[in-house]
Amino acid sequence: MNELRKRGHSVRAADLYNTDREDYVRADVRSYRQVEKLFADGEFDYVYHLAAEYGRWNGEDYYENLWTTNVVGTKHMLRMQEKNGFRLIFFSSAEVYGDYGGAMNEDVMKTRPIHETYQMNDYAITKWAGELMCMNSAAMFGTETVRVRPVNCYGPHEHYTPYRGFIPKFIYHALFDKPYEVYTGHRRIIDYVEDSCRTFANVCDYFKPGEVYNVGGRPGWEKDIKEYSDIVLNAVGKDDSLVTYKESEPFTTKAKRMDFSKAMIDLKHDPQVPPEEGIKRTVDWMQSYYRLGE
Repeated sequence: MNELRKRGHSVRAADLYNTDREDYVRADVRSYRQVEKLFADGEFDYVYHLAAEYGRWNGEDYYENLWTTNVVGTKHMLRMQEKNGFRLIFFSSAEVYGDYGGAMNEDVMKTRPIHETYQMNDYAITKWAGELMCMNSAAMFGTETVRVRPVNCYGPHEHYTPYRGFIPKFIYHALFDKPYEVYTGHRRIIDYVEDSCRTFANVCDYFKPGEVYNVGGRPGWEKDIKEYSDIVLNAVGKDDSLVTYKESEPFTTKAKRMDFSKAMIDLKHDPQVPPEEGIKRTVDWMQSYYRLGE
């Protein structure tokens, strides 16, 4: 929101919170009536559809919330798009690539047999279903949508829950001297929230209906999960006595080798904050948020 407003856009936000913020509406994407009312109250050129239940284990433990939000909620949004004609930016996930072992570029989902890219959890399945629904709506009703596939976006203002990504989980556990596990057989690439948001805002400026983009950090920032844990521990000032190391986590992609070249060309994606700096900023924010050291 802040990035779009800085560029002169008028922005309205909607989610589940109760708040007195200006330009904000409380709405549950699972409720067609609430979504319909949201669009009855104003006209929009672009809609960013980020509403989702996030994460593999969250999807296992609360699968009914996952499916109604990620799939039924997306269908509600598409019905509004078909009726009102706005351009949609749909947030999918790099999880749609599943356990594919090669470079994950956007064409993989079109050119590879499904057994090479099958999604290994309900979260990934719902995100791919959302993409399919967007493409189907475009074919049937001429709607205009850009799909983005973020990967491990992290940074300040993301508080801890057990279902968050590994960066806030590692930081929280290290700050409070809580043991945590690290799977050494996995590699990931992360992207600092300000870098991601700048690119997401660029979608409006370079909107190409029907396109899909991976969005994440620079390829050289790809690291083993243990390396990220070491960066966190160094930023917090703790050693790895808190950590239990395991070889690999079952039913989880071992290495996400992402290709972001398309977003760099089309959306001017240009990550600036390396993991060491981004993690340090995130640690500083979490220390302040949890009032540590006061």
